[in-house]
Amino acid sequence: MTKEAEQTRRSTDNFITLLEAADPLPGVTELRQRTYDLLGVGSGKSVVDVDCGAGRAVAELAERGVKAVGVDPDERMIAVARGRWPGAEFRTAAAYELPLADSSVDGYRADKVFHELAERERALAEARRTLVPGGRIVLIGQDWDTFVIDSDEPTLTRTIVHARADLTAGPRTARRYRNLLLDSGFQEVAVEVHTGVFTGPTMLPLLVGLAEGACSTGAVTRERTDAWVAEQCARVTTDRLFLALPMFVASAAGPC
Repeated sequence: MTKEAEQTRRSTDNFITLLEAADPLPGVTELRQRTYDLLGVGSGKSVVDVDCGAGRAVAELAERGVKAVGVDPDERMIAVARGRWPGAEFRTAAAYELPLADSSVDGYRADKVFHELAERERALAEARRTLVPGGRIVLIGQDWDTFVIDSDEPTLTRTIVHARADLTAGPRTARRYRNLLLDSGFQEVAVEVHTGVFTGPTMLPLLVGLAEGACSTGAVTRERTDAWVAEQCARVTTDRLFLALPMFVASAAGPC
């Protein structure tokens, strides 16, 4: 296995581990359910879940009687999803080239996806192609500049958050959801903000990942990174960790 392949495998493993920890949390579960409601689809309707990850949303939509298909460009992630939800439909594909016919689905869902895309308008054009006239689209994601983290070092924390944000293709994409959708011809665009508050150890790996990402850019020294991570670990042991994470949810209808 090449070094690049090994790094990809580890990244997938870490993402799966984080999903396993976060997905069952009450606030996260409620947010997923809200996205299903915003899709406005019921039994017999069809939805594509783009970059579906380990496939939980596809399985939950299927429980509602929705014909859901999950797509993800990571073959290993698709293998994990198929192993966990053998009755659901999953395909290996990217957001730019969905393996779906024109006007073939009633709903399009993308959770924490568009900030990773370099060509967001191209992905939205593909969403329009696959949606039936008037079909619904729902985008979910965080603005990478708005992680709210309690720390004894607020200036260092801001540096870490912003340096890690700059590693993302579109760190401020979520605040642009409304305009992106309008510019792509979608109608009835609405945006909600749901803020998750986390005080336990579940999100500690996320905070460590932020710090390590900032360190990799050279914005923060190894010594300061380790000290910041040590502080957050100590906060976990004393029940003093605090992370607030606003999630932006945009919904719209395609042209009729």
